[in-house]
Amino acid sequence: MENVFQSALATLKKAGEIAQIDERVMELLSRPKRITDFSIPLKMDNGNFKLFTAYRVHYSDAIGPTRDGTRYVPDLSLDEVKALALFMTIKHAVSGVPAGGGKGGIKVDPSKLSEWELERLTRAFIRNLIPKGPNVDIPGADIGTNYKTQSWMLDEYEQITGEHAPTAINDKPYSMGGTVGSAEATGLGIFYVAMEAFRDYEIDIEGTEVVVQGFGQVGATIARYLYDQGLRIIAVSDITGGIYSDEGIDIPALKKHVEENGNIEGFTGTTKIGNDELLELECDVLIPAAVQNVINKNNVDNIKAKFIIEAANGPITTEAEKVLNSRNIPIVPDVVANAGGAIVCHYERIQGITNDYWDLDQVNSRLKKQIVTAYNKSKEAADEYDTSLRIGAWITALKRISQSVKMRGWV
Repeated sequence: MENVFQSALATLKKAGEIAQIDERVMELLSRPKRITDFSIPLKMDNGNFKLFTAYRVHYSDAIGPTRDGTRYVPDLSLDEVKALALFMTIKHAVSGVPAGGGKGGIKVDPSKLSEWELERLTRAFIRNLIPKGPNVDIPGADIGTNYKTQSWMLDEYEQITGEHAPTAINDKPYSMGGTVGSAEATGLGIFYVAMEAFRDYEIDIEGTEVVVQGFGQVGATIARYLYDQGLRIIAVSDITGGIYSDEGIDIPALKKHVEENGNIEGFTGTTKIGNDELLELECDVLIPAAVQNVINKNNVDNIKAKFIIEAANGPITTEAEKVLNSRNIPIVPDVVANAGGAIVCHYERIQGITNDYWDLDQVNSRLKKQIVTAYNKSKEAADEYDTSLRIGAWITALKRISQSVKMRGWV
């Protein structure tokens, strides 16, 4: 399987070459600014001892303090964290957010821990990071983390520093200084970008067939918004596999089923299919909303979608994307499409600093304006340089980062 960090660097290099970004800036961005790699010893509830591997990568802080994502997954690797931190660097820059890119996580399956073990591990993660505060690095949530873990992180940070600091951790619940709308921000942002892209590419949304790979928080949110607009969601998947219905799936009913049963398995009126089969279904729009590298050299020739929106980070490998581009299949890239969460994290920070908290309408209206602007700037750059929308997004970001690097006198 293609290395996700090498894929990210390949995209970085290509965008830099096309836009003729200063080679010194490109060299600076060819590796993270800082990597923290550490072990967390944990005494389990039964008295046993386990050692967990953890990472935090500060990729670039040319535009502002590094921010976001803490991932708890059993197969986490340093290269994955480096790639995600680079994606965040580009995502913030293309979206006009004054922040750098950061990512971190623990190599752990949280479902195998008790709640008390998970809390102790999460608090230990913050202690071992030796956090320098919200003007340096702000951890957020990602796969395997949520309101509860972020609340523990914030409380641990505040216990260490002895002061209340709601801006020190992102993706908190509203009761602890978070922002309304954060849970749906990524999915809603994808919806806003999707509707703009459908207009640009003249896709008639009424009855359009959509496949969503991944029915977690992000996938379920985008599926519901598209369903409400009249698009036909013919297949979705989660960790248990996929379900399919050529007549379309009732998304509100499916969400209720998941709330009651914990997963999509056994939903009435659908046929069970595998995740690989789901990706290769004939459809108008394919939305990979799970993990990286799901569309790769092994299955790209079987992809039948006419349009792809990346809801996950890095779901298409570089090699696979070349094939899709040769077949003229448009791809709305992750760094634009799923930037809604990063943008709303910025709003969370603003509200925490000012102690002035916004209502949901204000959060969503600002999100729509900012993420659509990012999409349109990426489209303009793609048209100007006669390249893909992905490269257009990276070019837009690199120009902003390059200007900041030069003004700081780093090169």
